[in-house]
Amino acid sequence: MDMNWRKSSENKPIGVIGIGSFGTAISNLLAEKNNVLVYARDEAVVEAINKTHMVKNRKLAPSIRATTDPEMVCDSCNVMFPMIPSSAFREVMIRFAPYLHPYHFLIHGTKGLSLNLPEGKDLGNIKKIRRKNICTMSEVIMEETVVERIGCLAGPNLAKELLENQPGATVIASRYNEVIREGQQLLRSDNFQVYGNSDIIGVELSGVLKNIIAIASGALSGLGLGDNAKGLLISRGMVELVYLGKAMGGSTKSFLGLAGVGDLVTTCNSTLSRNYTLGFRLAKGEKLTDIVADMEEVAEGVNTVKLIKLFLESTDLRAPITENLYKVLFEDLKVEAALQYLMKFPIYTDIDFFD
Repeated sequence: MDMNWRKSSENKPIGVIGIGSFGTAISNLLAEKNNVLVYARDEAVVEAINKTHMVKNRKLAPSIRATTDPEMVCDSCNVMFPMIPSSAFREVMIRFAPYLHPYHFLIHGTKGLSLNLPEGKDLGNIKKIRRKNICTMSEVIMEETVVERIGCLAGPNLAKELLENQPGATVIASRYNEVIREGQQLLRSDNFQVYGNSDIIGVELSGVLKNIIAIASGALSGLGLGDNAKGLLISRGMVELVYLGKAMGGSTKSFLGLAGVGDLVTTCNSTLSRNYTLGFRLAKGEKLTDIVADMEEVAEGVNTVKLIKLFLESTDLRAPITENLYKVLFEDLKVEAALQYLMKFPIYTDIDFFD
């Protein structure tokens, strides 16, 4: 790649780590105001970006360049946006850790969880997990690197719509006001609004937990059920999201914002959502393993259901949608049977988490 490119501007380029559909969309948004340096592991992907400005038939702005070198990204960029599936997030942070410094800003866009267990333990041989064993991506960054100025990008950010430059908005959450301001300055445009929130854990958990409800919503649509059923699911799903989120350290206020109810409503109604699509296909009778193998990118909700089910077994919490979705995904419970169970679940108070 042209080494003079990164020296040609007074301002340092902005880094993007990972170039899936969301990484591509964020790269293009950032490129409206800045040079962008993308990290990808695949040399063929990097070569295609640098030569053709394309990645998987998606067009990239000319000011975007790519590399396979983590050290180059860290040396070239003060601000980076990790856009990596949760299953690979820790591994990539470990790879970047030797080149990261306290002055770096990391604003991630990953709506998933990572498991942190004692040596020798994994999902196959552990029966219960505590909150300390479940990490949001900001917690992974803190565990694996020296970076402190960490942010999270969350909200109803369907990549396809962002790539088409349709109007949208997001939330930058961080404990540091300078991270929020930097994220807003980099991403805000005439077509894209950026809000701030200091409750990073609540915002991260909003993005994670709504994926569970999105799978269930897709399943309802796959059964051919109507809007009354969808409204019931989304509203009860919102209550479940708040209870789980508060138990894991988030604030009710964050769950009622753009990253919570805004993202929940969007993802539960969109055929562009991977989690919604997975639920739809399950209800049509396809096997989970076949659906996952066929999907180009990860539906984060599957791993989230698994981790939250284990967490529930270590607490006194009940989360009926999550519990029944686990049985549908991993124990061959029919979607219709899960729906019948939920309709009869003995909860008769509408909202009580404000009491």
